[in-house]
Amino acid sequence: MKTHAKFGVLIVAIVGTLAWLAVGGVNDTSTYYKTVGELKKMGSDAHTKRLRVAGDVAEGSIQRQGREVRFTLKQESETLQVLYAGIDPLPDTFKDGAQAVADGKMGPDGVFQANKIQAKCASKYEGKPGQYGAKPAQKAAL
Repeated sequence: MKTHAKFGVLIVAIVGTLAWLAVGGVNDTSTYYKTVGELKKMGSDAHTKRLRVAGDVAEGSIQRQGREVRFTLKQESETLQVLYAGIDPLPDTFKDGAQAVADGKMGPDGVFQANKIQAKCASKYEGKPGQYGAKPAQKAAL
């Protein structure tokens, strides 16, 4: 009977440890998606959480200094200064006016410290005007 009790305690300890590691791992890697306005309203909470912020890259705001890239994200009337010093190269679509998502943490100085940047150029993915609404005569010519 003692052997079965020891085996049961061992199984409970292993399952408990695995559950604790799984919950801790999920909490550590969770990222909250916020708008620029929501991020500014978070106050000191923004400094403790890993966040993902989206907006448009402000015209003329990209400044490269060695590995660091500073730029401004804008969303409606709100703006956010971003510093990217990650190891991955920036996407080719990262330029003025592009839609970008910065992943990182808010720094104590109010500058968002990004470790990952995703970007897309909105005009590149939009259809040409009239492309989907072709007239019957145009369809026959195609």
